[in-house]
Amino acid sequence: MKTKKDFDSVKMMRDIRNKHREEYEKNPELREKRLAEIRKRYSSRIKNNEITKC
Repeated sequence: MKTKKDFDSVKMMRDIRNKHREEYEKNPELREKRLAEIRKRYSSRIKNNEITKC
């Protein structure tokens, strides 16, 4: 059951995942740096979510 798609989201996500994997293999510190930036940016949302779950 094949369909012609203008936009293939699975392929796009696979490409992004492979691109990031290659970048992180070359520079493992880059992953930690990006994760730290994300944690900093969304820290208030993360804290509010933890309080709401309890």
